[in-house]
Amino acid sequence: MTKYALQALTGIFFTVLGMQIAQAQAQSFPSRSLTLVVPFAPGGNVDVVARAIAPELSKILGQSVVVENKAGAGGSIGSTYVSRAEPRSYSSLPPIRCIHQVQPYKVDSFQPVTLAAISPLVIVVRKDDKRFPDAKALFSSAKATPNTISVGHAGQGTSNHIAILRLEDVSHLSFNVIPYKGSAPGLTDLMGGQLDFVVDQITSSKPFVDAGTLRVLAVFSKERDPGLPDAPTLKEAAGIDLEVNTTSGILAPPGLPASTLQILNAAFKKALDKPSVKGSLSSVGSIALSSTPQEWTAMLNQEYSSAQKLVQSGKIKAE
Repeated sequence: MTKYALQALTGIFFTVLGMQIAQAQAQSFPSRSLTLVVPFAPGGNVDVVARAIAPELSKILGQSVVVENKAGAGGSIGSTYVSRAEPRSYSSLPPIRCIHQVQPYKVDSFQPVTLAAISPLVIVVRKDDKRFPDAKALFSSAKATPNTISVGHAGQGTSNHIAILRLEDVSHLSFNVIPYKGSAPGLTDLMGGQLDFVVDQITSSKPFVDAGTLRVLAVFSKERDPGLPDAPTLKEAAGIDLEVNTTSGILAPPGLPASTLQILNAAFKKALDKPSVKGSLSSVGSIALSSTPQEWTAMLNQEYSSAQKLVQSGKIKAE
């Protein structure tokens, strides 16, 4: 039987380099600088979340917090990096998908810390693309020419990818689906004319929408987003009842001392509750939300179960 690895949907890795467990227990945690490792390219949703949290987290923990990007394979490279870290390191990442044939890590390879943010997804096109004045026009074109309308996403197994698969399923359409190493490279190609549309988080697309470069055709939510009041929901735009969000959260390698986990959970919660962080994320269409480790674990398990069903159905192919 083929074994599938887990692939990150979205997320942030949180590492403390060079600190042994014994040191963490004997000293005041943390005793040196920290690194937030983002498993996607700079400029994407997860990167935005990490960079919004980092300054406040640094103040709360009394240590510098650096954001580092380790992009590739829909988040799997960064995920694997952290899953193989010694217990002396602390990391964070997103819900996990089953995609790869080689199994570099599994669900229990991590210690959940907290949920960090929820970001609705959107369909975006170039502002000046007159072919698609609305979502109905886009879908009509895809129906007339199956597998030719190109759509980019942040990587295999990401929530962006899953949203496209679900959209194809409920609308009975087939797109030319192209993966990228994060949202930013896909948006760059969209603006350059290499793609017809992108399914992305509001968080990473909104700056380009506000700048007049991109245009939102629909939001994958039940209600219109307050930050994009003129953008219709999929149901309003095309009669499609489909809701997909991206969740970002914090995970640590296994073996994390309970006392350190408690400190990290409290620190992230305090940072996420800060008006500056809430405002920063809200301004780009994301909602700051913390949770208990148990609540975050339940969400991960639910995502894992959903991913297994998609793999078994053949809708997601192992790489």
